[in-house]
Amino acid sequence: MSTGDDNSGNRPPDGGDRVASRATSSFVPRFGLIVVLAALIGLFSWSSEYFFTVLTFRTLLNQVPPLLVVATAMTLVLVSAQIDLSVGSVLALAGSVFGVAILDLGWPVGVAAMTALFCGLLCGLVNGLVTVRWTIPSFIVTLGMLEIARGGSYLVTGSQTQYLGSRVSALGSPISGLGLSPSVLLALAVVVAGHLLLTRTVFGRYLTAIGTNEEAVRLAGIHVRRVKIAVLALAGALAGLAGVMQTAYLESADPNAGFGMELGAIAAVVIGGTSLMGGRGSVINSFLGVLIVTVLQTGLAQIGASEPTKRIVTGAVIVIAVVADAYRQRLSWRDLPLLRRFLSKRP
Repeated sequence: MSTGDDNSGNRPPDGGDRVASRATSSFVPRFGLIVVLAALIGLFSWSSEYFFTVLTFRTLLNQVPPLLVVATAMTLVLVSAQIDLSVGSVLALAGSVFGVAILDLGWPVGVAAMTALFCGLLCGLVNGLVTVRWTIPSFIVTLGMLEIARGGSYLVTGSQTQYLGSRVSALGSPISGLGLSPSVLLALAVVVAGHLLLTRTVFGRYLTAIGTNEEAVRLAGIHVRRVKIAVLALAGALAGLAGVMQTAYLESADPNAGFGMELGAIAAVVIGGTSLMGGRGSVINSFLGVLIVTVLQTGLAQIGASEPTKRIVTGAVIVIAVVADAYRQRLSWRDLPLLRRFLSKRP
């Protein structure tokens, strides 16, 4: 005579099963990223006596805000099965506008910063409108914007670096006693806001749904085009914010700023487990991916690795992360009944 336990394999998952599945799907990749980050810190601390110091970690954290903000934007874009290759150039254009507005126009820093954000928003809005209006892949559209925005940054600055000095030091310089700049705190706020947007709002659910099955979302009556335009516009605005941060950190508006930033952001996001095919991603995991990329590049520099070597290693890490992600997608937690039973606290 059969019992309820005999049919447990065919029974639909209850609430505890679903909670356990969500817990494992978010905790295990995040734990793996933390292990990788700790291993890299340990490796470079062993390789260089100058790595494991307060000065190194403060410098690292004060450098990371622009990449962290851009990676947050890239996570949202990739989750919706799109991509934005223009973020580095938009960063440079926004930073150039920020610098020229302060130096040549004499605008207050706050007004100049809002203008830079609007510039980034406008670039992202153009990306979104062209993408959805003519049904062109965002890859192509943002590739074109990459060139347009870079050319715009050269025109705005006259192809020369604009030195701002103490005018923007309040945003880029470390706070006394804390050792971290206001940009770091602002970038962390952006990460938290991005995480809540993706996981706790209707807009975030729409992004995930569109990345998973766009046609089904359209048939459900959701205005897919508006969501696509909105996420690309948001990515542009965040790239503009990153441009302000970069300019404040360097205390200069450099038209060459942000070269390769899009690749660094994609690397961090992919390492964090966001799918390039859309439908899955985590802003928190992308944050850990940014830390891994930054620690890797900083550590390689401290042990004397050349620029080509750093690029080779970073590229290899990206490939490994993509391969690991492919295997992770094939892994189903239904194949791990003991772990699920432990997490759901079932006898």
